[in-house]
Amino acid sequence: MPSTPQIRPQAVSDPLTPVVRNRRTVLKAGATLLLSVFAPLPAYAAQILAVRVWPADDYTRVTLENDSELKTTHFMVKDPERMVVDIEGLELNPTLKGLVAKIQSNDPYIKQVRVGQNRPNVVRLVFDLKEEIKPQVFTLAPAGAYKHRLIFDLYPVKEVDPIAAMIEEGNWTSGAPQPTAPGLPPQPAQPPIAVQPTPQAQLEALKPDIKAEPRAELREQVKTAEAQVRPPSKGGKADKIERIITIALDPGHGGEDPGASGRNGSREKDIVLSIAKRLKGKLEAIPNIRVMLTRDGDYFVPLGKRVEKARKVQADLFVSIHADAFVQPTARGSSVFALSEKGASSSAARWLADKENEADTIGGVNVRSHDRQLASVLLDLSTTAQINDSLKLGKSVLAEIGGINRLHKGSVEQAGFAVLKAPDIPSILIETAFISNPEEEAKLRDENYQNQMADAIVKGIRTYFARNPPLARNRLT
Repeated sequence: MPSTPQIRPQAVSDPLTPVVRNRRTVLKAGATLLLSVFAPLPAYAAQILAVRVWPADDYTRVTLENDSELKTTHFMVKDPERMVVDIEGLELNPTLKGLVAKIQSNDPYIKQVRVGQNRPNVVRLVFDLKEEIKPQVFTLAPAGAYKHRLIFDLYPVKEVDPIAAMIEEGNWTSGAPQPTAPGLPPQPAQPPIAVQPTPQAQLEALKPDIKAEPRAELREQVKTAEAQVRPPSKGGKADKIERIITIALDPGHGGEDPGASGRNGSREKDIVLSIAKRLKGKLEAIPNIRVMLTRDGDYFVPLGKRVEKARKVQADLFVSIHADAFVQPTARGSSVFALSEKGASSSAARWLADKENEADTIGGVNVRSHDRQLASVLLDLSTTAQINDSLKLGKSVLAEIGGINRLHKGSVEQAGFAVLKAPDIPSILIETAFISNPEEEAKLRDENYQNQMADAIVKGIRTYFARNPPLARNRLT
């Protein structure tokens, strides 16, 4: 009897088994691929590239420069005063940790700052404050050499009064020398600048006596007063009195805005601040002159704020100090500029005005609080008289500067400089030399040249006042 063949069970290595297993593997891999396509990608953590702190009496600015725009929330905490800031999309790195060491003990508003990873992808900053502040927190798009910036501006609740600040300096009306720059020699006292009284001021002085007289005599007194305040006839001289003259000096750029740079590393913001401080000391050596600096340290002041500061102290003159730069290092010479209502006097003047007006973009202005309407109003209010007086001042200063340095152009140029738009203050902008020219950069770094430049500006201002005595005010300030 033939034997029946035995049927053995399929081994694991049966060809069907691998086929089934491969199909399952493919389906599983496909599902994983689909899930990975539709699943959210992990959040990209922004990188902090640099941290900077700019302390000043006006306000303290803290800048975080990063490679992408950051989203923040902030709130204030009382007892003690603190500002808490949460920054999303950020992981703590050594650069950000370095912010702690950047806070100086003499910072007017920040006692210290603490930095920590509050939760995944969120960094928290806690600013321990010395007093109550009004914060402005905003971002800036890339500009100039900077990437994205997150800005914290910490303003005092009670703003600094520029007049009170000048008075606090002390002895600014006595005529005693007031050297303010390191190494600045004492300046000899100079005779006061004569001031022309206003007709209205003379008439006002007579009013108390007029009111005490009967009506008939009152008319005679008024006639007499009016006759006394009429302009003098040709060849005659008006009586002159003395009053305090206020001059606003405006060192350009500062803080986040370094201005132009020289081949040897000189920065415009440092050079012009040094010249301005020397000039301040020399001007305050003249009796009855006081000087206000729009900035007295390395911090940024918006263009409109510079004009506002000058108007708050009722400045008689506004002098903005800069150091020019050009793409070619051969450009050289000093220049003086005034405002123009009708366009720039040359293509070079227009180019320079456009470059200087970029200061707000580079330095960083909070657009939400920036009054664009105010800027346009100031331009509209700029009078022909103001521009004419500015040209006279510029001509006097340019003549003196020409004695110490070659002039880039032999006349005062005009363009739409935003910083010259005070409607009621003769205003000029001085380009002391080309910092982009190696030879002139060396001059600008030299203390002797800085003193010579300051002396020349003082002489120009005195010449201007000798020919155009300022009117007396009803109230001395």
